[in-house]
Amino acid sequence: MPVQFLAADLSRWDDADDEALALTFFADERPLRGAAGLADWRLCGRLSRLLSAERISGSEDDALMLPPGARLPFPRVVMLGLGSSKWFDDAAYREHVRRVRDVLARAGIRRYALQPPGRATGLIAARRAVELWLEAEQADGKPADVSLIDSAGAHKEMADILRMQAAGREGAAARR
Repeated sequence: MPVQFLAADLSRWDDADDEALALTFFADERPLRGAAGLADWRLCGRLSRLLSAERISGSEDDALMLPPGARLPFPRVVMLGLGSSKWFDDAAYREHVRRVRDVLARAGIRRYALQPPGRATGLIAARRAVELWLEAEQADGKPADVSLIDSAGAHKEMADILRMQAAGREGAAARR
C-alpha cells in the first residue's frame, strides 16, 4: 500500500519515476483543472484538442492512453472520464477509484501518479479522498504504488491519515 505524494507543481513532476500519469476529469469540467489542467498546459493544449475533437468527452466509460512525448516525464498518460460532477458523492468516488485502479491494473500499470477524483474541483476533501482510497485498496487487495498529486496542505492532511492507519496496524500487531 505504498502511497507517496507529488506536488501539484510541474517542476516537481520532472523528477517523477512513475509508469504513468492518470488524469481524471468530469464531463462538465472545462477547462481541465488540477493535474489534468497542468498536464494540458505542459502538452501545449493537446488534451484540450482531444476534447474539442470529441476523441474523449469525460463520460464514465471514457479511457484513453497516449504517449506524452518529451514534455512530461511519464511514459504514458491515461485520461479517465468521471461522468457528470452533479452526482459526485462518496459512493461515486468509491466507484471512480475502483474503476481507475482496475483500468490501470489491466493496462499493467502498477506505479502511477494521480490526483484523486474530485480533488481538482474541490468536490471531496483531501482527508476523505485518502480515507476512501485506502478503503478501496484494502477491499480489492491489489496494491499499487501511487503518487497522489495535490497541494502541500492537502498532503499534510493525507499524511495524517496514513500515520494514524500505520499506528493502528502497529498497535494491532503488538496485541497479537
